[in-house]
Amino acid sequence: MSENTTQNATPETPEDDPILVRHAKREALIAAGENPYGHAFTYSHHIVNLDEKYAGLEDGENTEDRVEVAGRVMAKRDQGKIIFMELRDSTGSIQLFCRINALGEEAFVAMKDLDVGDWIGVEGAMMRTRRGQLSVAVSSFELLSKSIRPLPEKFHGLADKETRYRQRYVDLVMNPEVKQVFEKRFKIVAAIRRYMEDQGFYEVETPFLHPILGGANAKPFVTHFNALDRDYFLRIATELPLKRLLVGGFEKVFEIGRQFRNEGMDPYHNPEFTTMEAYQAFSDLNGMMDLTEGFIKAAAEAACGTLKVSYQGVDIDLSGQWPRETMCGLATRYAGEEVSFDRSREDLVAILENNGGHAEDAWGKGKLISEIFEAVAEEKLIQPVFVTEHPLEISPLAKKLPNNPELTERFELFICGHEYANAFGELNDPVDQAERFRKQVEAKDLGADEAMGYDDDYVRALEYGMPPAGGVGIGIDRLTMLLTDSPTIRDVLLFPHMRDEAPSGAKPAARPAAPAEQPTEEPIDFSKVVVEPLFADEVDFDTFSKSDFRAVKVKECVAVPKSKKLLQFTLDDGTGTDRTILSGIHAYYEPEELVGRTLVAITNLPPRKMMGIASCGMLLSAVHEEKVDDETTEERLNLLMVSDRIPAGAKLY
Repeated sequence: MSENTTQNATPETPEDDPILVRHAKREALIAAGENPYGHAFTYSHHIVNLDEKYAGLEDGENTEDRVEVAGRVMAKRDQGKIIFMELRDSTGSIQLFCRINALGEEAFVAMKDLDVGDWIGVEGAMMRTRRGQLSVAVSSFELLSKSIRPLPEKFHGLADKETRYRQRYVDLVMNPEVKQVFEKRFKIVAAIRRYMEDQGFYEVETPFLHPILGGANAKPFVTHFNALDRDYFLRIATELPLKRLLVGGFEKVFEIGRQFRNEGMDPYHNPEFTTMEAYQAFSDLNGMMDLTEGFIKAAAEAACGTLKVSYQGVDIDLSGQWPRETMCGLATRYAGEEVSFDRSREDLVAILENNGGHAEDAWGKGKLISEIFEAVAEEKLIQPVFVTEHPLEISPLAKKLPNNPELTERFELFICGHEYANAFGELNDPVDQAERFRKQVEAKDLGADEAMGYDDDYVRALEYGMPPAGGVGIGIDRLTMLLTDSPTIRDVLLFPHMRDEAPSGAKPAARPAAPAEQPTEEPIDFSKVVVEPLFADEVDFDTFSKSDFRAVKVKECVAVPKSKKLLQFTLDDGTGTDRTILSGIHAYYEPEELVGRTLVAITNLPPRKMMGIASCGMLLSAVHEEKVDDETTEERLNLLMVSDRIPAGAKLY
């Protein structure tokens, strides 16, 4: 590019709009016959290799060693006849030392016109500056790709969580620690795969599209198969196809792949996720425990180099043999009274409700025991432990215990209060399996949309005979969270699912976009509104003034795991320390739609634990009844939202 070309293009460009400036540069390059989006570039080294090779180079020392490197320009400092740039490739960063004498005037002017974010390839000699900076003394360069959108300013980076998830490509550029998380994820998957292959397992592939819902209790995604003119389900588990392979004579099989469940999102769940499922003929639950210990330890060694890891400030020791305890035993220990099938249903309901749970009329003793375990024990299981002997009611694909038909050969692995693996002594009795399928169908007919269908072909496969077997499944995303110390599943998904972004204008903007237009709300027929009578009792001003009402801004909002009602808010209350408040409004709002909103909270209430989480305050909502017909009314709730112009921490009077 010539100097005149640049000078002619720039005056016509609004200098306060960097995107338009860069567009003008692109057009000027094209007008000058140059391609701003080059072709292949053959590099001689990755930057990390140069760091290693020239580690012993003395300060101020020059070499005649010619190298070619390629990467993105991350910083640029113009000092007249010398330009310093930071060039980053996939392995690291290096300084470029660019002199007009070495490049020639025309090339030097073109290099001055480069922007941070541009991709270039350079050739030059290795050197170390007098200040000790390893550098490439550039003799020539090629523009490989022109960046027409500026990267976020380096000092502030890309901080907004939603923007980081939505624009992961920018997040990876601006936050190197994010790239390290995903590099660890790749090592985790590779280590599990190597371990399984070393144990003699074959990796197989099974269909994503299933004609019948099966393998787990979950709400599916439904699609239409045009060629067959019928609806199919995106798979919720790989279990049933893999066990068909045991019938066919394969002894050890596994699959690492995506599953799809049309359910909510929270820190530990995403509708699209990755699992590893494995099945081994002639094995049992003990064999699956040994296998699970083995591949998790292999993954930890590969990703962390140690079996002692830290997760959110809690030290986890993955070494040694992990303990094995029963569900009823743990529930009994932490509830402080016996939890077993010997207790009456009424007793179990009382224990559950005394510990903050809620019992459904349709639940039998088995489901109640599992709910009690979740309420009193789960969050206390910090170090690895295999929880065994799950009730039959919640384990439709597991073998019954020979000495107790109410319980099954099943374990779940718990670490840091969360489930990481699920394993069965696999049911291989076709008559028993058919009966359990029938019960699932009955449950579905009664409204349980997560229940499995009747898989006639799978029953037929079992009728040919499946050997006794053990099977295990593990969530790769959740394991990656543990081994990378990531607080939410979105941090370990390259492209997590998000609500649709507000549409932007046709023209790119250099300044922050205007707030998204609020969706049109349905009009309310106020004639049907029923308002609760006002309190008759008066409250004196001194009592009222003791409540501290503050404006708070929603930084994050997620559904609380295992709760149908609770949302967990992370709030900016103006103090500089995040505040957590839980609110039972999930029936009225999805968490994503509340992020960024300004709400009203009472901030001086004592902390109150809900689902094991301390809620520090109360969010204010407006509640009313609305007539549905002449005989019935339904409760309506609106969370109080105020102008975003009000700063976090502003006191309300």
